[in-house]
Amino acid sequence: METNNSFDEIRAILKEITEKQRENDKEISRVAKLVGEIGNKFGSFTEGMAFPSMDKVLRKQFGMKTVTTNYTTEAGSDTLEIDVLGLANGDINTAVIVDVKSHLKRRDIEQTVKTIERFRRLHPEHANKKLYGVIACVSGSKEQREQAQKEGLFVASIHDEVFELKTPAYFIPRDFSQPVTA
Repeated sequence: METNNSFDEIRAILKEITEKQRENDKEISRVAKLVGEIGNKFGSFTEGMAFPSMDKVLRKQFGMKTVTTNYTTEAGSDTLEIDVLGLANGDINTAVIVDVKSHLKRRDIEQTVKTIERFRRLHPEHANKKLYGVIACVSGSKEQREQAQKEGLFVASIHDEVFELKTPAYFIPRDFSQPVTA
């Protein structure tokens, strides 16, 4: 009889542990969702801060005539979202893609390059334009900024609540409309 009682006690304890684990899992999911929402709001806040500054930068420093935010292209099941897109025809004949980031990471640089390449593929009507990329970030290490520039991307940083494009004298921007040469 005592063995049955011990098994019953163990079952009861295991049932209680399982219930507590489910409660913990639900709480962890709730907290993860809240953290994600906060991150999204900060990203939206960063983009909102960047748009007016990047509009000025694209018009003054690149000569863009058209600047649009939240540009989306759908091609079948492929959706391309661009934070800021600048376009100019005529003598300038250039497109500039701006990717806005709160905190610059290596994967953001890779993602920006892929976005630019996808733009080129999804928009053959701009095939004759020069194509440049800009990463506008609130923060990021010196190494990440240098890596972005090494990839040929302009880097805009925030200073006194305004994004500014600062490039070192040695920086050579990559024209993403040209094939990569080894």
